[in-house]
Amino acid sequence: MTEAVDGIQIEEALQIIDSGLGDFIKRDLLTSSEVADLLLDLRSVLTFVPVEPAQPASSN
Repeated sequence: MTEAVDGIQIEEALQIIDSGLGDFIKRDLLTSSEVADLLLDLRSVLTFVPVEPAQPASSN
């Protein structure tokens, strides 16, 4: 990963982890798709890089 992860992304990732673990702790078994979904959610939050609007070209 070339971009730095900011504090907001880390907070969002921690919220996802806390929510997922809270749901999973009540159960004995997890499906692989549930674990994959949690990991994909984390990956999408941690790799999100906002796209800045393109600067209009100057007409010099």
